[in-house]
Amino acid sequence: MADSSGSSVNTRRIMGCSVPEKVQLHLAMLALQFGYAGFHVVSRAALNMGISKIVFPVYRNILAFLLLFPFAYFLEKKERPPLTLSFLTQFFLLAVVGITANQGFYLLGLDNTSPTFASAIQNSVPAITFLMAALLRIEQVRLNRKDGIGKVAGTLFCVAGAMVITLYKGPTIYSPTPPLQRANISPMLVSLGDAKGKNWTLGCIFLIGHCLSWSGWLVLQAPVLKKYPARLSVTSYQCFFGILQFLVIAGFMERDPQAWLIHSGGELFSVFYAGVVASGIAFAVQIWCIDRGGPVFVAVYQPVQTLVVAIMASVALGEEFYLGGIIGAVLIITGLYLVLWGKNEERKFAMQKAVIQSPADHGNNRTSSHTKSSLAQPLLSQSTESV
Repeated sequence: MADSSGSSVNTRRIMGCSVPEKVQLHLAMLALQFGYAGFHVVSRAALNMGISKIVFPVYRNILAFLLLFPFAYFLEKKERPPLTLSFLTQFFLLAVVGITANQGFYLLGLDNTSPTFASAIQNSVPAITFLMAALLRIEQVRLNRKDGIGKVAGTLFCVAGAMVITLYKGPTIYSPTPPLQRANISPMLVSLGDAKGKNWTLGCIFLIGHCLSWSGWLVLQAPVLKKYPARLSVTSYQCFFGILQFLVIAGFMERDPQAWLIHSGGELFSVFYAGVVASGIAFAVQIWCIDRGGPVFVAVYQPVQTLVVAIMASVALGEEFYLGGIIGAVLIITGLYLVLWGKNEERKFAMQKAVIQSPADHGNNRTSSHTKSSLAQPLLSQSTESV
């Protein structure tokens, strides 16, 4: 028994490639944000080409499912629990929130705004995630401590920023003239960041619905992964149910057979990027990061995506920036880091409390503390909250 356990530890060390898990998590989240940044621009390009808002997510999730299913089937045979009706119901509901509502609201919002502002309003996801977790009593709020005040203040800043972006567009404060505005460049590319003639307020409302769906998915998925730890399988089931749900919607909303045809190489690239990078690879990376670092940790990396999208859209696509969007983005990012600061202070307080407790107290309270911890799991576990 000793030899087998020792070899197991060595195998884990080899598989970890001597890279600490914290570093792996940060690198994975950085790569994820760059992939999503490209997805904002690619999705807007697909919409400008005229691709259907229902057909696009159907193809996207079919590709993601075909990519993830073989890995999930062969790699997670031993760790995959038996499939029950309860698990199927949970996967179906996660698909409703995290795929159908999430992707549907996003495309509707992006079509009426621009890639940068679609990314900027997503920075409210951590605050919304915290608010949902607090309402469900997964996350504790202590207003008599500075960490609780910081998290609540951050949530209010994010809500205020989202309201500013939605209700106040304001004047154009920056209008670049990129190299793409030459005669030999496709007008479709020039207009990627253009939201003229669109309903800006309605687009922002759709994007808020997208953020609410995303936050709900982050919160609801965490307890599911505790009971069903096969991450790739969970993602595959969600993609499968998402395909079925979009097909049902298409049966009522998309009656034109021509809408299901790919008419250009640009549309084909957009579909493959969305399915392989933004769904297949990104879902697998994100679900691993949620399991290891918690949903709030995943959400706090959003500003990296906004920065990359802003640079890309401004330099390459000539996107204009409006005063309301800039003010709203600053408020949302400020709120984002207030929530992060509050989480960090909460971790410090928990560590100090653990140090004060004596070993004797641990022995006397072992049974009761084990019972409490098994009944209420925190949104971020203490072992990974320091990430």
